[in-house]
Amino acid sequence: MLQEGDKAPDFKAKDDKGHDISLKDFRGKKVVLYFYPKDDTSGCTKEACNFRDNLARIKRKDAVVLGVSPDSEKSHEKFKDKYDLTFPLVADPDKEIVNEYGVWKEKSMYGRKYMGVERTTFIIDEKGKIAKIFPKVKVEGHVDAVMEALSEI
Repeated sequence: MLQEGDKAPDFKAKDDKGHDISLKDFRGKKVVLYFYPKDDTSGCTKEACNFRDNLARIKRKDAVVLGVSPDSEKSHEKFKDKYDLTFPLVADPDKEIVNEYGVWKEKSMYGRKYMGVERTTFIIDEKGKIAKIFPKVKVEGHVDAVMEALSEI
């Protein structure tokens, strides 16, 4: 399990435009790396729109936002266009990144167990170390908590 202070696992994947994207592309900036279960679902849409609406505040902290889910590049592209999202969405259909970050977990709904993404946000510092982990994120108020953490890093 990743801990604050650990080196953030690097990854190379495709973004919503089909371009290669890697964590090390953002070295020298803080990265808000948030993992969410599924494009265009209620909680995930609200979370993405909250990050979109606060992106200018986040950029003033010399930080970037990257969203990651197991959805395809095509799904990300539609989701991004529908809600005018202005930050990259990383496609992880093989679940390599969600497994590496330890957010692919057994979940339970209505007594049924299944595997899925546990909504989690990592703030990675300019040197590639994990500065803050927000496990089991509740969407309401999350961006404010991220802003507060960015101010302390």
